[in-house]
Amino acid sequence: MLTVYGDIRSGNCLKVKWLLEWLGRDYRWIETDVTTGVTRSPQFLALNPAGQTPTIVLADERPLAQSNAILVHMGEGTALIPADAYDRARMFEWLFWEQYSHEPCIAVVRFQRAIAGRAAEEIDPRLVEKGYAALARMEGGLDGRDWLAGEAVSLADLALVAYTRVAHEGDFRPDALRQRQGLGQPGGGGVRHRLRRTNRFTACARRSNA
Repeated sequence: MLTVYGDIRSGNCLKVKWLLEWLGRDYRWIETDVTTGVTRSPQFLALNPAGQTPTIVLADERPLAQSNAILVHMGEGTALIPADAYDRARMFEWLFWEQYSHEPCIAVVRFQRAIAGRAAEEIDPRLVEKGYAALARMEGGLDGRDWLAGEAVSLADLALVAYTRVAHEGDFRPDALRQRQGLGQPGGGGVRHRLRRTNRFTACARRSNA
């Protein structure tokens, strides 16, 4: 059986959990609290030398790490990877961007505020600025469309909903984003609309595991 080493508080780990439940895959979840140092143990480092979650171990005992690499592997052959070559490339564009420009600010600020318990004044303001820039980039990517890549939900949407849905835990606020963009009150599109639609994905995943 597939084994997932994950921290339930982590959006990167939840991506994998949601996808497996959406696909109806059987798996064993091993809760792995990254704050305890367990991911630096010799046993864990033998699976993933980077010492990070999520890490999965396939039924044939081969390990695989990096959340978006896991998504692509598990999503192979499903409608969550667009058949059209351009749409598929756009999906990968968003997956790479998510780990390079979204997660390093949104997730880090959220971790420091909500999990590490740091005060707002202790947060690097450059991370906050980059976080709002990332949310603005998503707003632009969703202008006039429901999904990030192609005409249907893809792994790009799943990857980006993971931390965007808890951005408020890092004090990222939609009203502040709109003010920074020089816009009025949000309408029916953009990130807020995207979260409403993509949360159907996570809700369905939860129901499938009930």
